[in-house]
Order: sequence, then C-alpha cells, then structure tokens
Amino acid sequence: MSLFHPVEIGNVKLSGNLFLAPVAGYSDAAFRSVCIENGAAFTYTEMVSAEALVRNNLKTEVLMQRGYNEKVYAVQIFGGQEDVMAEAAKIVLQKTNCEVIDINCGCPVPKIVKTGAGSALTRDPDRLYKIVKAVTKAVGESENPEVPVTVKIRSGWEQKMMTWKEAALAALEGGAKAITIHPRTKAQGYEGHSDWSIMKNLVDLVGSIDKKVPVFGSGDLFKPEDAKKMLEQTGVDGVMFARGAMGNPFIFKDTVSLLTKGSFEPVPAEERIKTGFRELERLVNETSEKHACLEMRKRFAAYSKGIQNGAELRARIVHAATVQEYKDIFAAFL
Repeated sequence: MSLFHPVEIGNVKLSGNLFLAPVAGYSDAAFRSVCIENGAAFTYTEMVSAEALVRNNLKTEVLMQRGYNEKVYAVQIFGGQEDVMAEAAKIVLQKTNCEVIDINCGCPVPKIVKTGAGSALTRDPDRLYKIVKAVTKAVGESENPEVPVTVKIRSGWEQKMMTWKEAALAALEGGAKAITIHPRTKAQGYEGHSDWSIMKNLVDLVGSIDKKVPVFGSGDLFKPEDAKKMLEQTGVDGVMFARGAMGNPFIFKDTVSLLTKGSFEPVPAEERIKTGFRELERLVNETSEKHACLEMRKRFAAYSKGIQNGAELRARIVHAATVQEYKDIFAAFL
C-alpha cells in the first residue's frame, strides 16, 4: 500500500491519512479551513471542556463550529468524570453533527490534569475505560449512533510509569474506533523527543486485537520528510500534524506531493501571506475584528518565518490591532 492512502474510522471514510491535530488556541474553524484547502484530509477542533458544555457555556460552542469547507471533522472533548463526558457527548452531537468524537487523554497542562482529565487518564486506565465506555454508550443511544468515538493518549505519566499499553487496551475495551498516540510522557510535556518505537509497538498491539481500528501518530512532525519517516518506521495508518502546521498549513500538500511524487516545491512568500489573510478574514467573520487581529499576531509571526525581512515584519506584527494595519505591514506581498 502507498504511504498516502484513504483511512476508515468506523463508518467514516477519509480521502487521505494526513490530519490536523487538535491544538489549543490554534485549530479554530478559520485555521482548519486553510489546512483543508492545502490538503488536510481530516481535522480536529481544539479540545472542548465537557464541564463547560454541560454548563451551557456559549464560548465553548464557538470552538465546535464546523468550518465552511469541512466535509468531515472531529470534536475533541476533555473531562475526568464519565457522567459529565457522556452528557457532553450528547450535546456535541446535538449542536454540531460532527463525524467523530475524540476524547483527550493526553494533554499535559497542569490545570487540565488536576481535574482528572488529559494525561491523568493515560495514568488511570480504569477511569479511561469508564469514560470511553460511557461516551460510546451515550453516542449509541443518540440520534447519531454510528458516530465513532476515538481516543488520543500519551506514552505515560513519566519514564518510570509508561502506561500506553494499558491505556490503549482500556480504550479498545471501552469501544474506541481509533487511537492516536503522542509518544511523550506527561512529565516531558512538549520537550525532548517523542519515542516512535512506542508508536510501532502500539500499531502491533492494536493490530493483534482488531485490524479495523487504525492507529495514528503525532509528535515531532515539523516537515514532510518527518511524516514520511513516521509512516515508514512505525506503520501507523495516518499522521497528525500539530506544531508543524502552525503558520504552515502547506505542510499537508507538501507531504502529499512527497509521498506520491517523491518531491515538493516550497510555497512562495506571497502565497504564504495571502493564506494568512484568508485565515484572518474568516476569523473576523467567526468572532470579531479585535479578537481576530490579536489572535493573528502569533499566526502571522509564524507565516512570516523564513521570508525576507521577516524579523522586521514580526516586530510590527506584535502591535497590529486592525485588518488595515496588517495590510499596511504586508503591502509588499499583497
């Protein structure tokens, strides 16, 4: 089989195996839409609090909005209590009609972990199982019973407590239709290197139990060559770009080109900046000009990396507060 190929998650058929990961504060509908335009076959919302959903927090609903060009997408939820997670899953289906619900069992951020969510679940396979089972049951009893529930885990809590195997088995037993692994520990956060050998072992483990359940890989994917290497070395069914896609949604089409043709052409600076403006325009429409312009400071800083006079541009970007100011800064590219 070619390294680039379609994937199935339960009854959901995806055209390719290059995905945008759920990235807190980044993967909103505006950013997801430009990733899709550039070849992402599947996208995930940033993680959504189950507690906030159940409490009817309106800000949370914005996080779940489908992008205008998203034919298939996943809403990722997080929480540490099975009843709250089950109720949140029902609300997600009522409000979004998303194709997949993903459960975050990997976030290492302390404020998430201390609630029993995120990486705390990789450390506690019993609770992970109960949550996956409760969410799967809630989905099964909804009006969209075929929506697959998937799980994202880490390799463990720390080097002395590597629980990826127990977490994966718990997820499978609970009814997960796909497992993504970021093979760093909670203690590592985003430092050091991810251990791809764990990913390969997970592929073997899941394959020995249920060949219909795909395994996806995340971690240290910063260029197309990294994705090719991960697919070759680990046998994962798909790869999930996170930090590597920030300011570079072109990584998807570059990777498709590398996997299918053996090479790719870097995107010109003008196209990079114009893509940033499409993202800005959509973000303005989804939120407000003030919010969008503040949010796009970090994103335009990323888009401008590697282009001529980038440092000078970034010195101005950090003060931009209106769409017009961004147009003035990037006038030479527009």
